[in-house]
Amino acid sequence: MADVHQLYVRGTALLEAGDFHQAAVPLRQARDQAPDKSSVREALGRALFHAQQYEEAAAEFAAVVEHAPTNDYALFCLGRSLQQLGRHADSLPPLAQAAGLRPDRRDYRTYRDRARAACSR
Repeated sequence: MADVHQLYVRGTALLEAGDFHQAAVPLRQARDQAPDKSSVREALGRALFHAQQYEEAAAEFAAVVEHAPTNDYALFCLGRSLQQLGRHADSLPPLAQAAGLRPDRRDYRTYRDRARAACSR
């Protein structure tokens, strides 16, 4: 069995190459061996999001937020995953928190505002 670092390196290389489905394979194995590694879970969440597996992506980003509640990127990605699932009301709190933590990030504000608009319809 490959060690966590090797699996992570293999998975992130596939992720960066745009092979999202294949990236999830070693990243899931790394997560299973080291469930408390936020870097592994964040990378897995990214792979799953890009593979359009939004429910699983949301679970991975939620796990990162649980361990690091001020991780603006994980909050943003959690919110985006929930948006993709059509769960706009659920997406608003993490998106608003991410935008509050990083007011310089225009993309965070844009998606927060989209969630607000979807909730007011």
